[in-house]
Amino acid sequence: MTKQSVSMAGNFKVPAPFNAPPRGFAPGSPEATSVLRVVEEITSGVRDLPHVIDGERSMEGEAADVTVPHDHAKVVGRLPGGGDATTDRAIEAALAAQDAWARTPWWERAAVFLRAADLAVGKYADELVATTMVGQSKTFHQAEIDAPCEVADFFRYNAYNAQQIFSDQPESAPGYGNYWDHRPLEGFVLAVTPFNFTAIASNLPSTPALMGNVVVWKPAAKSALSNEVIMRILEEAGLPDGVINLVHGSGAEVTDRAMSHPDFAGLSFTGSTDVFRKLWKKAGDNIENYKAYPRLVGETGGKNAVVAHPTANVDAVRSALIRGAFEFQGQKCSAASRAYLPRSVWDTIKDGLAETVNSLTVGDTTKHETFVGAVIDGGAFRKLEKAIEDAKDLSSHRLVAGGTVDSSKGWFVRPTIFETEDPHAFTMQQEFFGPLLTVYVYEDDQWEETLDLVESTSDYALTLSIFSQDQPSISVALDTLRNAAGMTYINDKPTGALMGQVCFGGGRGSGTNDKTGSRLALQRWLSGRFIRENYSPDLDWTYEYLAD
Repeated sequence: MTKQSVSMAGNFKVPAPFNAPPRGFAPGSPEATSVLRVVEEITSGVRDLPHVIDGERSMEGEAADVTVPHDHAKVVGRLPGGGDATTDRAIEAALAAQDAWARTPWWERAAVFLRAADLAVGKYADELVATTMVGQSKTFHQAEIDAPCEVADFFRYNAYNAQQIFSDQPESAPGYGNYWDHRPLEGFVLAVTPFNFTAIASNLPSTPALMGNVVVWKPAAKSALSNEVIMRILEEAGLPDGVINLVHGSGAEVTDRAMSHPDFAGLSFTGSTDVFRKLWKKAGDNIENYKAYPRLVGETGGKNAVVAHPTANVDAVRSALIRGAFEFQGQKCSAASRAYLPRSVWDTIKDGLAETVNSLTVGDTTKHETFVGAVIDGGAFRKLEKAIEDAKDLSSHRLVAGGTVDSSKGWFVRPTIFETEDPHAFTMQQEFFGPLLTVYVYEDDQWEETLDLVESTSDYALTLSIFSQDQPSISVALDTLRNAAGMTYINDKPTGALMGQVCFGGGRGSGTNDKTGSRLALQRWLSGRFIRENYSPDLDWTYEYLAD
């Protein structure tokens, strides 16, 4: 007898999500010992990091070396180049899988990612941490909270939020039945992911897939080591072949090819503002070729401020500046890179802050004493080197801490702080994506005027921290800075958004503000169909008022 699929009745309920607790990695602890063993395994060989298309792996295209940022002579991976033919095959595989995946019940799709969450914090936890440490130069703590913890958080909370969406059905008047058919988009989604967060690389292709879409995934070359692990996790969790297809190669070539296809249905992007704007224009240039208007979702960086009131707790401000500006070398979209401090607070913390920052250990992230690793590559290194030297040449700037770089072994930039008298200097406006913080000192009685500066100086609007122990001052700041950030923190650093607690995203030059961690981010990958049924259809076309 031929086996038939079983039709299941009932409303599936997603388990209550929770944030995966990070491990401590104390020196000599079991978790530290285990991860360092995996690090040794990774750095003692060279891994192939293939394309994965319709479940098949290939190394087509000229291979490039993947190196370690804090030891750039060390080759740990081989990355294929790909090309138009590779991208075409990925698109074809996605479209071939589209109908079956779109018709898979949402709870079966959710189950794949719930299994993936358990694998991320279980079987693959140490490998995720080790590949993130080696490939992206993250410390034990930064790698742990990124991958595996936030990878699992994304999968669990997205499944829970999807349940809320699919359970959302309209009311029906007597005699009628109304309901939403929550359809995926018609076509394929292109996911372009950044180097800096393994979790973001897992989230951008998986969120559209959870909602029933098929995906072509172009990851950053610099995170290919950890992204290869993500792909294996998804496959082991039961993701069908062709639903997510991973393609390496030139970002410009892949996006050109994918976004010129008539079935291009959406872009899920995290990266620079300049690149996202070019991709938006690319979609506009091809708009007449598409079957439907594509969804464009982007998170594109920030020039995030810490602004303190004279009543601020000075220790809290100091801690927020060190962690917010210099953890993971400032390579977070949410990192603090400009600060507005009253003179009373600055005079209190300046010397101690400089001493602490100058004492931070910069080096190999697999060493427990390291607080700051290497920036991601030579291009980032040279950009930061130039910015620091240009700032030193300004008469309005005084070097407070750091200010040196060293590329002899790794791409090392010491955490650097400038004090400036010019609130409109390039260091207060441009994003550098590195460990560079500039402090503008204002007079204690200039709170409201300073808030106006914070609001008007930057083209970005991602994160913002307000430090004050005076509630009226906080209220004034929240009002003045309402549009200056998509996420505002009060008496807390501007980094460290946690799924289920903070909904991530910003406006202006920082992106489309679709709020990762909320239903809004998932809703973008649906194209609703409203269905209305009349249980007692009218049989007479006339109305009472037409009577003689």
